[in-house]
Amino acid sequence: MPGPGTRAANTAVTRSTLRQQLADALRDEVLAGRLLPGQEFTVKQIAEQYGVSATPVREALVDLTAQGLLDSDQHRGFSVHRFSASDYRAMVESRSLVIDGVIRHAEREGRTRVSAVALVSVRRRAEEAARTARCGDLDIHIGYDLRFWYELGSLVSNAYICGFLHQLRVRTWVFAVPHLRADPDRRQWLWSGHEELIDVVNLGDLTAARNVIRAYNDQAFAWADRLER
Repeated sequence: MPGPGTRAANTAVTRSTLRQQLADALRDEVLAGRLLPGQEFTVKQIAEQYGVSATPVREALVDLTAQGLLDSDQHRGFSVHRFSASDYRAMVESRSLVIDGVIRHAEREGRTRVSAVALVSVRRRAEEAARTARCGDLDIHIGYDLRFWYELGSLVSNAYICGFLHQLRVRTWVFAVPHLRADPDRRQWLWSGHEELIDVVNLGDLTAARNVIRAYNDQAFAWADRLER
């Protein structure tokens, strides 16, 4: 027989799940370019759009604000954060420094190999991310790219570093999406070295991995230079 606190607990779990679902859905809206940088909206508008109550919507929007994806104004509601090219450069530099630290730590600890079995799922993500990059299929590519890096990061670093890098990558995509959608040459700027990176990780060649990631970051900086020109 359910205890006296079961109903309250189930309600809290349901609301927490809905809060996360809403946050994920709104993040996808931003990444898909359907919510644009600077675009304003209220809790009421989002609640009506999704047919839910205001409370989980407000909680989801607060979560996304804490992640740096939204800005909050007491009187005007929420808006999608507008990242600058300078922000983008700083985020790319930050992830570069963190990843270099992860590689150096692995070298010091003698952890240069990742199990081939553990890499099977990540390799599938790599193949799809590379394929969609070469096709210029931005909508599908973003999801595969984010999952690739998150799964790979989960294998080689701790959860805190992995989460931090994931949030950085989401933010860089938020900045990049509107520009890439307007660029007919976007295929040349979508990085497609995922499979090459998996190959060298599988071999335990961290020097080669560092070089692949350096090329990845150099391409991002070159793209930012092109935007500013």
